Amino acid sequence: MVLHPPSRLQIAALLAKVSEMEFAKLRELTKVSDSVLSKHLAALSEAGYVRLRKAADGGRQRTWASLTTTGKRALKRHVGALRTLVADLATGE
Repeated sequence: MVLHPPSRLQIAALLAKVSEMEFAKLRELTKVSDSVLSKHLAALSEAGYVRLRKAADGGRQRTWASLTTTGKRALKRHVGALRTLVADLATGE
């Protein structure tokens, strides 16, 4: 379950709202360290859920992340499963 860890789910949700996001902005929003974010992005990338792009910006090498079509589908399925769990709790089933 690639999206099971809360930080990975948060990363995918943030990336679903934009075409791509720079690493530092993603780190700021998720409130995790560089190393933690790097590990989560690597796992999401290996699963084919995130595409990473490195580019020079302002004389510095920066990393940009975007959610792939596969990642969008996986996020949709995962959120659907979470909604079902919550609905089951509300109905007591």
